[in-house]
Formats: sequence, C-alpha cells, structure tokens
Amino acid sequence: MSTKKQPNVIVFFTDQQRWDTCGSHGNPLDLTPNFDRLANSGTHIDASITCQPVCGPARSCLQTGLYATQTGSWRNGIPLNKDLTTIAQLYQKAGYNTGYIGKWHLGTRDDYVPVEERGGYDYWLAANLLEFCSDAYDCNLWNNDNEKVHLPGYRVDAMTDAVIRYVDNAHKEEKPFFLFTSYLEPHHQNHVDDYPPPDGYRERYTGKWMPPDLQQLGGSSGQHLGGYLGMIKRLDEALGRIMDALKSLNIDDETIILYTADHGCHFKTRNSEYKRSGHEASVRVPTAFSGPGFNGGGRRKEVMSLVDLVPTLLDSCGIKPPETMPGRSLMPILKGDTTDWEQEAFIQISESQVGRALRTGRWKYGIVSDQNDGETESSADHYIENYLYDLHSDPYELQNLIGFGSHREVATHLKEKILKAMEKAGESRPSITEHDVTMPQSQRSVLPHEVLQ
Repeated sequence: MSTKKQPNVIVFFTDQQRWDTCGSHGNPLDLTPNFDRLANSGTHIDASITCQPVCGPARSCLQTGLYATQTGSWRNGIPLNKDLTTIAQLYQKAGYNTGYIGKWHLGTRDDYVPVEERGGYDYWLAANLLEFCSDAYDCNLWNNDNEKVHLPGYRVDAMTDAVIRYVDNAHKEEKPFFLFTSYLEPHHQNHVDDYPPPDGYRERYTGKWMPPDLQQLGGSSGQHLGGYLGMIKRLDEALGRIMDALKSLNIDDETIILYTADHGCHFKTRNSEYKRSGHEASVRVPTAFSGPGFNGGGRRKEVMSLVDLVPTLLDSCGIKPPETMPGRSLMPILKGDTTDWEQEAFIQISESQVGRALRTGRWKYGIVSDQNDGETESSADHYIENYLYDLHSDPYELQNLIGFGSHREVATHLKEKILKAMEKAGESRPSITEHDVTMPQSQRSVLPHEVLQ
C-alpha cells in the first residue's frame, strides 16, 4: 500500500490546443502566464507530439500508453477496449484514489458513460461527448450514479470549480490522488462551428496576432482565431486557480501537474476541418510537468510522443511502467542518466486519410495510403511519400521538400526509420513508393550530418 510520500497527480488536459499559443513558445499576447510559469520552473517539453491528431484515438493513447492501432480506438466512435489496462488502474494498484472530470470521448453514448466504460476511475464527473451535450455557458456532466449535474458558469470555470472541490476533499484522505481533468476548450462548439470564449474575450484577441501558417494559408482563422485564443486565456486562468488551490492547501510541493493536449488546430488549412493531419499545427502541443521530480528540469530538447508521457508520469510516482508500453520514460534522463534518447515521434493519422508521419528534431516525413480511406481501415499495405519539411528553416511547414533532389537522401533515411517505427507500434511492414524528383536542381543542399538530425 502506498503512503502519502507518493505525490498527488493532476493531469490538466486541453482539447485542440496548438503549441504556439503559449508565451514559452514565443506567443506575444500574454495568453498563458501560468503555463509559462509552470514550464519555466518545472520541465518543459519543447517538442511534444501527439501520436494521433484526433480526439478519441489520442485519448485512448493517453489512457493506456499504447498507440491507437494497439488500443483498437484508431478513429472516433470506437470505444476503449475494456480489457486494456488503463493509467487509472495502474495508479489504483499503487494505492491511489483516482478521479476523472470532463470530456471522455471513449464511450458508446453521447451523454453519460456507463460504469464499465470509465477506464476504472473511482470518482466520476464527466460526459462522453461534451461538445454535443453542453455549451459554453451550459456545462452538463454526469456523476458516478449517471445523474446529470448542471454546473453553473462558463464551462472552463464550472469544471475548474469541480476540480478544486475534488482536490479539497481528496487531499484529506490517507491515500494520494490521481485526477485526470479533461477540458473541451479550446475545441470548437460543433453545432455552431465556432470557438466561443467567455463574453468579452473574443474582442481582446481578434486581429492581434496570427501564426505564419495561418497568415499564408488562411482557412477559417479570420473568423475563429480571436475566440480560440480567448478560450486559451481562460484555460490558463483556470490553471492558475488550481495552482493557487494547491498552495492554499499546502500540497503544491507534493503534487505533480502534467499540462498537455490531445492535438492542435490548423483551422481548415490542411484539410476540410481542424486536425487530422501530420503537420505541426495538428500534432505539436504545449506540454510541461511540475512538482516532485520535475522542478528545475528545464526546457527539454528530447522529442516526446504522447505515449512517452504515460510511462514518464508513472515512473515519477515510483510506479513501474508495463513493458507492453512502447513509450519511454524521461525520468532517468532527468535524474542524470546519460542514455541516448531517440529523437523521433511516430504519428498515425485516420479519418481524413490512412497516413503516417515521423517527426525528428529537424525533419517531418509523411506518407499516405493511396488505397484506404481512414474510416474503414486503420492501416494499409502500401503508402506513397507525401511530404518532407525542414523544421529548422521552415517551422510552420510552408515548403514541401519531398520532390527536391537535394533532400532525397533525407527522405530515404526517414523512410527506413518510419518503417521501423510502424513495426514497433505493432503494424505490418508496408511498401512505400518514393516520390519522383521534380526539383533536381536547387540552391538547397543537405550536409551528411544534417540527414540524421
């Protein structure tokens, strides 16, 4: 049985939040002073990459530490396999009380989640598809007994009130607690296709700042960006309230916070909606840890996948990650281990396409099936090369280099790496057709050591 010497854990999970909305990533609007403070004093994961840029599959990965093709929830609408071991069950086995508040998106209904579909959490105040059974000022969740609970206030604030109530009660128990808090924001409100911030917040940020990809590609950002940024401002204020609550209860020094998101948002620039692509706008998310084991960890350059966050979190609490998890714990490195870290994150894409991508410290390489549609099949036997980006010179991925002769060696190197990553994730090794060299002559060149970056 665990004792209170083990840290409490709060996962602060946002939905559809781009990495560049944070001041610690250069955003100039002071949207996220609390996240920035947490990241600067704790451990900031600079290149945090989701392994599946769509809601349900990404959540299945974070609840299990497995890739979406391993969980079986490889697209939205496929509930989480009840036979899988979840992070909640691992914390319970280690002596923790566990709680879940917010959006689940791994059940069979729109509204409440039956007990057997809750991943083993003890305390429950959630909705399966929160975007369909609540609105910005109409927050509805269901409790342990599947009773509908209407929480007053703007949805972020209403949920944060519930989080603080849970923490206030849970910290009095002998056991430590593990609380997973899953906000809907800054995801769009589906029935109006809008990003509704608190009243008065849209006006603050409309027309104030736009990242380079949206400047060039447009999409729906002119209509939506102000509201989206306003939602993120309120999320950060919620994070500050939770941090204040921990301090007032004298448990801030014994509580780990993981802040991360399921995926980003490209505002209808890369396909017909907001995510489901391998681009940084879809897959790179803000991520930071704070608390015991993470304070003073600094800004990390290790490329981390969402499946790496799970073993890292478990390891930080003295819980041995199951060997079935394909991800890696960062804790040995934070403790001074000099073990090499493979600089790559593997991405599986569904629904919009059957796609795969590999993100290294410098390069992004993507392949797409020319046969499968991403709705009926999770993988393919054959792919074609689709894109290659140099993230050092083109961080917003505006110049596709896949047809450049100067970069053929890079693509060939990454082709072999992505095949190995697919096999590691339990996929069969497919064939990949190389892209024709359409730009044989260019001022560009790649040095031998740069191929491996």
